[in-house]
Amino acid sequence: MIAPPATPVTNVAEVRDLRAYYVTETSNVQRTVRAVDGISLQIQEGEVYGIAGESGCGKSTLLKVLLGMVTPPLSIVGGSVHYRVDDRDVDILALSESERRAMRWSVVSYIPQGSMHVLNPVRKIRDTFRDFIAAHKPSWVRQTDEHVRGYLNDLGLPERVLGAYPHHLSGGMRQRVTIALATILSPRLILADEPTTALDVVVQRGVIQLLEDIRARTRSTLVLVTHDMGVHANLANRVLVLYAGQVMEEADTLTLFEQPLHPYTQYLINSLPKLDERAERVSIPGRPPALDHAPSGCRFHPRCPYAMEVCKTVVPPLMEVRPGHRVACHLVNPPNGSAAHAVG
Repeated sequence: MIAPPATPVTNVAEVRDLRAYYVTETSNVQRTVRAVDGISLQIQEGEVYGIAGESGCGKSTLLKVLLGMVTPPLSIVGGSVHYRVDDRDVDILALSESERRAMRWSVVSYIPQGSMHVLNPVRKIRDTFRDFIAAHKPSWVRQTDEHVRGYLNDLGLPERVLGAYPHHLSGGMRQRVTIALATILSPRLILADEPTTALDVVVQRGVIQLLEDIRARTRSTLVLVTHDMGVHANLANRVLVLYAGQVMEEADTLTLFEQPLHPYTQYLINSLPKLDERAERVSIPGRPPALDHAPSGCRFHPRCPYAMEVCKTVVPPLMEVRPGHRVACHLVNPPNGSAAHAVG
């Protein structure tokens, strides 16, 4: 596990009480899905910041908002997303679309999941790079091929991929090409959404190493979204655990894996297989709630074996129990002296 960066630290991005909902209306019936509901976090310059949680917990929606890609039915109900750009504090949600576009790929870039759906199937990889650079870096147009060949060589990718169509490449190679495309302009912040999904373990390791090499070489910051806790353990400096659109816990990686305090975090970590153990892994009981009808109180309480009456009615505040370690749980922070079970 990777230790957090040495102090002092500078925040490259800060999210403040962000609420982003999907609002749809069918037959005069409005449906509101609270995908991101009151999230606050800080991303430190030069770190790998992991975001963990089950499918449907709001991870991908949070990344879209961080990138400023807010289109209907997604809407911002409250909060802000601030970036530190050239020693200025910029709220990306307050910018015009043209201003956001100017920031993308040079200040903040996005590696989406599903590389086959990102690359144009009827365009060679070389043409995809040319189109991308022409749109975002016109000054490079005359030297596009030279820049691309040099960058692929730096990343250890064979130049022959430029003459291939996406379907000619393996899943792992397509993902590497997608990562190269998203980082060729040396962005300060890289948002990676499930970059190892649908890849076998060996290929996953190669993709993770490529991301770490790029981050170290460009001194950029990486936000890594994945439900795979093993990937977080090997790559992240700090990890944020989401459940049903809200933060359950946040800590440096070592602390989170050795001393998880929230029952949901404990379940996620305990689900990891161990080489020296043959016992069956215990899965989380129940299933995640529908975010258009989220449970009252703590959203995890219907699945939590430690749930108390207070958990059903009172939303636990996200509190710092020790420096850098935040938890939203009545077991850890009992309200007004009420009794609480020990978290085991």
